[in-house]
Amino acid sequence: MPNLLIIDDNPAVATALDVLFSLHDISTLHAETPEAGLAMLRTESVDLVIQDMNFTADTTSGDEGEALFAAIRATHPDLPVILLTAWTHLSSAVDLVKAGAADYMAKPWDDRKLLATVNNLLELAEARSELDRRRNRERARQEQLASKYDLRGVIFDDPASERIIALACQVARSDLPVLITGPNGSGKEKIAEIVQANSSVKNGAFVTLNCGALPSELIEAELFGADAGAYTGANKAREGKFEAADGGTLFLDEIGNLPLAGQMKLLRVLETGRFERLGSNRERHVSVRVISATNADLPALIRDGSFREDLYYRLNAIELSLPPLAERPGDILPLAESFRPKDKPIGESARTALLRHPWPGNVRELRNVIQRAGLLANGDRIEVADLNLPKASLQRTVVVQEPDRAAIESALARAGGVIAQAAADLGLSRQALYRRMDRFGLKLP
Repeated sequence: MPNLLIIDDNPAVATALDVLFSLHDISTLHAETPEAGLAMLRTESVDLVIQDMNFTADTTSGDEGEALFAAIRATHPDLPVILLTAWTHLSSAVDLVKAGAADYMAKPWDDRKLLATVNNLLELAEARSELDRRRNRERARQEQLASKYDLRGVIFDDPASERIIALACQVARSDLPVLITGPNGSGKEKIAEIVQANSSVKNGAFVTLNCGALPSELIEAELFGADAGAYTGANKAREGKFEAADGGTLFLDEIGNLPLAGQMKLLRVLETGRFERLGSNRERHVSVRVISATNADLPALIRDGSFREDLYYRLNAIELSLPPLAERPGDILPLAESFRPKDKPIGESARTALLRHPWPGNVRELRNVIQRAGLLANGDRIEVADLNLPKASLQRTVVVQEPDRAAIESALARAGGVIAQAAADLGLSRQALYRRMDRFGLKLP
């Protein structure tokens, strides 16, 4: 049963509220002074506070109520507080709502409106508590993951990232090839490093090759090495990436750009562990864990005839699909914090802009934006102007039209009478929605 604390020097007020809420399975506590109310908050479990604005006889300034609210907010920052006020100090109550009070009610109050407000706030508080519990569970899982595995310093806070990282740690124990898919700049190489760091060959070499950064005629030599004289300029024998990675891991980035000739030879070494250097007839044998990555649609490349289907299934024994940064919003601010200079915190307006931006360049774009902003920012903080994001991102806000009677009725029906939810759907504050309901003569369903 929810528990309300009423802080009011008038016992009649407390009695009236106790009767009202008891009829709706809400229990109440009563304190006649701010000091007594604060003492109760220290010892009792309270879900919501209803407080008066004046406690001394012949006092109407509202200063006592302001001081009480500040004290409650200092010790219980998330506790919803409803202010009971007289019209003589309505402005003080409005200022406190701007400072974080949940709502205000003028004396004498409307029982139905007060009850609706309390129920809405209790629902929101429960939802917030559930969110906190879920976040605590997620945090515990992340901490457990970090304590059990080597995560290579990866920064993440989004459940989608957690799932991918946990799966990467799990599949690392196998020697099966791993295919990491995802857009450019999303962090595929970091996932590959996590797989390597938690594998049976974690003490071996971690060799990388960007298959899209080399001419097709050099890919084979890069993969398998070349003997002296194998091609023009090959004055001495050189080992390839497979030899360098023997006993460790070979990470093939941009595997979708590997030429067909290289694909055929790669398939053979994946099947047998055997290959020949370019220009050599001597067969060599290696033991290598292969991890590949691509931003390409490999099934589409197979249909086009530019990627071998048998190689795809050989590489794709286990697939790790890394979502773009826009689909992992919980990662944006933690990553931004890790990229910024130590002496340049990120301002609130900049944080909002970072969350609104779609990040087509993913983590790589975010890093560049923050590092550039940290370098060029003239003030003590990184502000939204320092980010130099496209104006479309900064202006990507919901355009709210003035709702008519039908829109308000529809929002209330969808929300089941929950004012906070209906107000959010309409893009209004609770107070603004109440005013429009009064204007149209609407009552809660």
